[in-house]
Amino acid sequence: MSDPESESGSGSGLTAVLGVEHPDLALTETAARDRSATIHPVREAGTDAESGHHHFVVRSDSFERFDAALSADPTVAEFDPVTAFDEGRLYRVAYTDRAILFSPEITRANGLALDIENDGTGWTMTVWLPDRDRLARLFAFADAHDVDIDLRRVNDYAGPVEGAVDLTAAQREALLTALDAGYFEEPREATLAAVAAELDISQPAAGGLLRRGMKRLLLATVARDD
Repeated sequence: MSDPESESGSGSGLTAVLGVEHPDLALTETAARDRSATIHPVREAGTDAESGHHHFVVRSDSFERFDAALSADPTVAEFDPVTAFDEGRLYRVAYTDRAILFSPEITRANGLALDIENDGTGWTMTVWLPDRDRLARLFAFADAHDVDIDLRRVNDYAGPVEGAVDLTAAQREALLTALDAGYFEEPREATLAAVAAELDISQPAAGGLLRRGMKRLLLATVARDD
């Protein structure tokens, strides 16, 4: 477990990229059972510490498989697919007492979850917090619940981001697979379908990983100074 107190710095706020993992983190088993799924909290509802329900935008190769995964997830008490749109669905989920809820703790620390993305059996969270004492509070919460937590990057909110790009493992694998296959060559030596087949996921899922990975690379490099 990386310790945020070992990072020096000050300012009116900071952003941090955290990797968190525990089998009882909410929806972890669902994400593990449907590896094609991407699960993003609806920010206005997903970090509400007092709400009994949480809302998520979900994309999956098979919503039949995703619903079955939700039904088998010991952290899920009930769920409802509220509406469908494009290739995704909006879900409302209530949790069991077993579920460890990390997002509400961010809210209690006066922080904001900027982005939360499932990564296999873990989660990558980009959060804004007022100061490093509040970041330490998240580590204390994780320690109290035996949650594995890793500080992948932290920077003053107003300053440029230095260090490694906060790609998820799935995004990194997809980008490297596409690069090795010649997907980025001119002319292109591999199709998106070929990259998806190599990753053993659907073509839309592969395209989503590549788009999100390239966006994060751009934000951390050429767009950083802006």
